[in-house]
Amino acid sequence: MYPGSQSVNYDRAATMFSPDGRLYQVEYASKIVSQGTLGVACKYNDGILFGAYKKITSKLLIPASVEKLFLIDNHVLGLSAGLVGDARRIIGVARQKAQENKSYYDEPIQIETLVKEVSNVNQIFTQYGGMRPFGVSLIIGGIDKSGKRLFETEPSGALAEYHAIAIGKNKNKAMEFFEKEWKENLSKQVASKLLLKALKLGLDEKETFDAHNLEFKFIDSAQKFNPISEEELNGLLNNKKE
Repeated sequence: MYPGSQSVNYDRAATMFSPDGRLYQVEYASKIVSQGTLGVACKYNDGILFGAYKKITSKLLIPASVEKLFLIDNHVLGLSAGLVGDARRIIGVARQKAQENKSYYDEPIQIETLVKEVSNVNQIFTQYGGMRPFGVSLIIGGIDKSGKRLFETEPSGALAEYHAIAIGKNKNKAMEFFEKEWKENLSKQVASKLLLKALKLGLDEKETFDAHNLEFKFIDSAQKFNPISEEELNGLLNNKKE
């Protein structure tokens, strides 16, 4: 089904603008992203914290096999919303760029440089015939010599830097929540509680919020990624004190 008569003949190629200046295939890719499970991240006083909710559809499914968080390099993490296959492809490009930089310059890639490389690949797939846009958005963040950096990339090739960011289902609700609640120099514990509250906004009405379905990782000033255990997350969920 096409969204309306206005789009007929203009939504069959990613490279064709409609008379009102829209690229429908790019908009469709963004629609896929908005159906993906919510992913969030924010800066805290000593680093960056990432949180992802995994939709487990069967008790036979092993949660660790559901990919949302991807290690790109020792100092850079990616979090996806949208098509997981597309995410793996883009993450593969990002990892290659990070390794090439290390090989050529003998230093870790700057996060902003990496994000621009990824966004350039996304943009190319909106510009040439016979291609379709990637149906995935990424949060890419970490710590480099310029400090804590946290970006969002979109299927269109757009990018932006944030202090706190959400992608996926009910992103707007989570972003409104961050606008009100995020502050500079949060402790890791407070930031963890903030992300947990934001992730709850991405649930369907009948879904239960279970730490078993969550994956949290943080990077601190030591520039090493570490997970927050399920036990710690349960403790935060059960602790009502702020």
